[in-house]
Amino acid sequence: MINIEKIRQTKGNIVTIGSYPGIIQSILDFDYLVGKKEPSISLIIASGRNYERYFWGKKEILIPVVSSFKDLPDEKKQNLSFFINLSSARRVLSSTKEILESLPSLLGGVIFAENVPEKHSLELYEFSKNKNKFIIGPSSVGLVIPEVLKLGPIGGIDVRQLIDSSLLSSGSVAVFSASGGMTGELIRIVANSGKNISFSLSFGGDRFPITTPSDAFMSAQNDSKTKAIVYFGELGGVDEYEIADLIKTKKITKPTFCFIAGSISEIFETPPQFGHAKAMAKNQNETARAKKEALKNAGATVYETFPEFVRQITNAPLERVKTTTDYSRIRSMEQRKKALISTTISKDEDGNVKILNEDLLKFAKQNSFAAIVASLFLGKKIKSRQLEDFVDFVLRLLVDHGPYVSGALNTIVASRAGRDLVSSLSSGLLTIGSRFGGAINQAADNWLKGVTEGWNAADFVEHFVRQKIYISGIGHKKYRLDMPDPRVSEILNFSHKLSKKRFSGFAKEVEKVTTGKKANLILNVDGAIAAVLLDILSEKEGYSDKDLGELIDTEFFNALFVISRSVGFIAHFLDQKRLDEGLLRLDEDMVSAIEVKD
Repeated sequence: MINIEKIRQTKGNIVTIGSYPGIIQSILDFDYLVGKKEPSISLIIASGRNYERYFWGKKEILIPVVSSFKDLPDEKKQNLSFFINLSSARRVLSSTKEILESLPSLLGGVIFAENVPEKHSLELYEFSKNKNKFIIGPSSVGLVIPEVLKLGPIGGIDVRQLIDSSLLSSGSVAVFSASGGMTGELIRIVANSGKNISFSLSFGGDRFPITTPSDAFMSAQNDSKTKAIVYFGELGGVDEYEIADLIKTKKITKPTFCFIAGSISEIFETPPQFGHAKAMAKNQNETARAKKEALKNAGATVYETFPEFVRQITNAPLERVKTTTDYSRIRSMEQRKKALISTTISKDEDGNVKILNEDLLKFAKQNSFAAIVASLFLGKKIKSRQLEDFVDFVLRLLVDHGPYVSGALNTIVASRAGRDLVSSLSSGLLTIGSRFGGAINQAADNWLKGVTEGWNAADFVEHFVRQKIYISGIGHKKYRLDMPDPRVSEILNFSHKLSKKRFSGFAKEVEKVTTGKKANLILNVDGAIAAVLLDILSEKEGYSDKDLGELIDTEFFNALFVISRSVGFIAHFLDQKRLDEGLLRLDEDMVSAIEVKD
């Protein structure tokens, strides 16, 4: 049974299993129109992008997307209260069970897919009862509690449908039906009568709904805001007999207005199958007429025709609700348009530039250059002084490595050819890749995989040896075990205050193996930077292993090299302009022209 009053007291964070933009946007529109400070949908489990773009009022927002349940952040798991399963019918059982087991604070959710195997529905019924969670569906348009929660497309997916259904103001009538379309129709009928709903749900049209009609009736009975129940039933099944028994035994005492569709089936010699899976009278007890009589005899108010049903709902002596609608908000929402690009880094608000949602001047005055670089590269303000100090050191350390490397050389050549600053710098930057400047990112990938995949150092090294691949982060032309690189020890000093040191510890274990093979196969600057940076991001900034993998995929670690080395390239450009030595041309003896014979 669903505790409606408990839901009203719950913040109501929602996770969707699968993506259905129309449904998701309708929930966000409901949240915005009822005055919520933030969207109720906080996470989408689906394949594809890392984020999906939606509107919050007129403004665009990003909702995070993760590919699987195991990728759910721990802090999210503690705060999710509801789910909507938008996945296909064949995946409903496994995905619903997994989310019920994964989320400790979950109250329940909705299954949207139809034609879920009946065996799966029955299994989920038992499973949800054992977990003390509610599930509405399968084949349900969801649950709506005005001003509080919209869990599915129920009530409409267009802004004006939400307004016309009066879902922004709470009333006193509970509305139930197996049919999603009729649920929406009944909500509108109640709204047009000026009474408004207290809550509404659609059981779903499959043969075995997990939340049954009698469960819904008991939820209405126990809800203090609900004063009456409106129910649209169908031929087939025995749900109405269970409801009749609840009314007869006084477990349901609130006025109940019912209509049972399908009387026309009685004129057919063979019972026809109507739209829903169980909408077929297999015997006399399952006919619409028999069920109407049962409800009527129990004390419910039952109507013969649908127009009569509508008139009586309209004329029922129930509390009317005076609703006020802010049409200016609706008009602004109608003008919304998707932007060409989205960004989380900066924006211009009426001429005031904001960086990571902070005023640019304030941001510049209160943060060091290293903190600004790290925050912008990560897309959010950094938390720890350790990361700021380490990035500051790395930016200073990588600034130049002489005129001999490809990037500096290209910059010099372009400068002496008379090219401008931007062209010369671009020439140098374009040499950065797998053979020059890309080793930090590759080293980070090596250490992350080595640790997360559970390699021991010896097997890790042997894996590279068998594939005849150099280990990025290991090896130096000049320094060796008996003549160590002083820069590496300075880098590793930044890990001394860390507690776990998973990545730097692994890198040093690998070094023990490689130096046993050859003295110059030491941990180099690239490998040390990658390892310590992984440790700091993990321990001080709270990045998960998955988060670190995503940083590697976006070349975050190389970005630090690019920005630092750009300073060196610019310095070489300016130096060449000062020296003004003219066009650089190689002497003939510097080029060996070799004839290739077939």
